[in-house]
Amino acid sequence: MIRKRNILALMLGSTLAGSASAEMLWSDFSLSYLNGRDYEVVTPSGKMETVTFEHASGHSWGDTFLFIDRLMPDERDSTFYGEFAPRLSLSSLSGRDLNAGPIQDVLLAGTWEMGDGFDNQLYGIGFALKVPGFRYFNLNLYKASNDKWDDDEQLTLSWAYPFSIDNADFLLDGFLDWSSSSDTNASEMNFTPQLKWNAGKHLGLKAPLYVGMEYSHWNNKFGIQDRNERNASLLLKWHF
Repeated sequence: MIRKRNILALMLGSTLAGSASAEMLWSDFSLSYLNGRDYEVVTPSGKMETVTFEHASGHSWGDTFLFIDRLMPDERDSTFYGEFAPRLSLSSLSGRDLNAGPIQDVLLAGTWEMGDGFDNQLYGIGFALKVPGFRYFNLNLYKASNDKWDDDEQLTLSWAYPFSIDNADFLLDGFLDWSSSSDTNASEMNFTPQLKWNAGKHLGLKAPLYVGMEYSHWNNKFGIQDRNERNASLLLKWHF
């Protein structure tokens, strides 16, 4: 019998096997820096710097998203956290157009969460949605197979909304994670938007160089009851 923790591994293997002959539609790399003073749990002082590498890509078979955080809390050793999230298009796999109403596509969705001392795997179904004005709007529904605590369910939204004021270009993007409670953890809600101004446009750069802020509104952080984070961080983000 296949263990449910191996479902994501099988999905990743299918992704890699199909990618050799698939068409890449777009790809994006970025580096970002965050500096905040009101983080919960990770550091007694609340101060932390974070450097993040991100890569996102779209393919004829679906899409992928990868990020790796280097967390540098005040008064504690640095750690890392990362996620790899591939999605396989059911339109591509079935040869049928699943575009209907606000739904652009239906996808098999998976996420591998990795950090110092734990390894979680999430698997489920995703939806690429058409929302006016948004560059993208995604909804994923997951069952989580957790390494250190009881399994639970998770809903994830991600979005990007570009807009301009006179000659200034802005991007409002971010994510919302909601997870159910279990015997070992409280229900969590992590709402983290970023508001960014493209300074690179005015410096003659072809790719965006963003300056802005990230705000973390996290209830029951890491599933710890009543550990609520309200943190605004300075943000610099360079795409290349």
